[in-house]
Amino acid sequence: MAKITRREFMKGMVAGSAAVAGTMAVPGVVRKAFTAKATLNIGLWNHWIPGAVDVHSAIINEWAAKNNVEAKIDLLGPQVRDIRTIASAEARAGTGHDIMALGPFDSWAFVKQCEPLNDVAEYLEKKYGKFDSLGTYLSYSEEDKAWYALPAPMGSHSYPMVSRMDYFNQYAGIDLPALFPADASKRDAKKVDGWTYDVFLEAAKKLHKAGYPFGNPISETSDGNDWLGPLLLSFGSQPMDREGNITIESDGTLAALEYLKELVQYMPEDIYGWDDASNNRWIISGKGSCIQNPPSAWSVAKKDQPQNAAQLWHHDTPKGPAGRFRGALFYNFIMWKWCKDKQAAKDLLMYLLEKDQQWKILAAGQGYDMPQLTPMYAHPVWQEQGPPPGTIYNYIIRGDEQLVVGGYPAHPIAGNSIYGKHILPVMVAKATTGEMTPKEAMKWCAQELEMIAE
Repeated sequence: MAKITRREFMKGMVAGSAAVAGTMAVPGVVRKAFTAKATLNIGLWNHWIPGAVDVHSAIINEWAAKNNVEAKIDLLGPQVRDIRTIASAEARAGTGHDIMALGPFDSWAFVKQCEPLNDVAEYLEKKYGKFDSLGTYLSYSEEDKAWYALPAPMGSHSYPMVSRMDYFNQYAGIDLPALFPADASKRDAKKVDGWTYDVFLEAAKKLHKAGYPFGNPISETSDGNDWLGPLLLSFGSQPMDREGNITIESDGTLAALEYLKELVQYMPEDIYGWDDASNNRWIISGKGSCIQNPPSAWSVAKKDQPQNAAQLWHHDTPKGPAGRFRGALFYNFIMWKWCKDKQAAKDLLMYLLEKDQQWKILAAGQGYDMPQLTPMYAHPVWQEQGPPPGTIYNYIIRGDEQLVVGGYPAHPIAGNSIYGKHILPVMVAKATTGEMTPKEAMKWCAQELEMIAE
């Protein structure tokens, strides 16, 4: 039997398995089909915001009571790796939960065991418009024309800049709330367009000189992927295309690595050993002027260092020669093929992603969760949270940023490997520590990517 390469697998995927049939019910309405009691086992993400998971569970239980369904909820995580371990065991055994919340890329690891959810996705898109491009990239198979997962807000988050208003104003002469106000209609497009990586580099120099450097990990961490992948893309550097062709060896990659060689001179020296919590601690302590992170660091600072939290402002990333990109990690729901009550499971998923339920979920998450349907951006939670008032308003995309995940635009199967192996942060570390020249680091990266594409 001839060997099938990873590249061929990505092109062929699981063609032919995406036939979808069935009709959707009106959300929340009791279906006659459920007069015989259905049972659903649900693996729900265990939200770290106090009380949020109680709201999620109450929504499910209320729907179940109305629809003659017994809902059994297990709280999983909150660490993605723990959820992935459970999903792997269930996929091998062919039994377990009926519905699970999974982290980024994970539905692709189990795609052959996932039930297509085209009818649910099409219903939601017809009502609310298309899912955003990143949610679609992570949940939809272009090869099979099938939604093997549903983009969900619970746990989904992005990585804006989180900056000290006072430090930027005093030492860099940049008024962040004026540049990125808590009202998109008041943005000055010309000034926002001038927020570039060159401008940010000059600000980083001044902030470093004042004793308050910008800090982000350049290490084998999720956060390393989540700011370096988008930065590379903003210079026109992408690791691999959808078809599996290696594209990392480019002028854009060299330009990005040369830029980072200079930027690291104005960052803490120990960033190569930072973990995912290090930049949070950096900004919470008051030593840092800027990081890239969801509102979780600010949320902790509100409790532990309220005087520092009151100075934090979340805002857009700088623009590079190829555009403005922001990192994001989006969660989704899957339904396993062994689910016995498939229509009940689909009806529940549709109900959870309707506006009324998303509204409650977004409020419970206090602005941390990021919706993947644009109409949900109108929720007032991002305007209401503080201090300072409006600090997380720009956590939702208000301008020209494109949300991406490290490894994009490679096929998600390859993207998962690029992200999981931390190939991009390692390349950057090699180039910026002097272990290799930027050109040598780029060639090393191309060789690593070839092994993924084989």
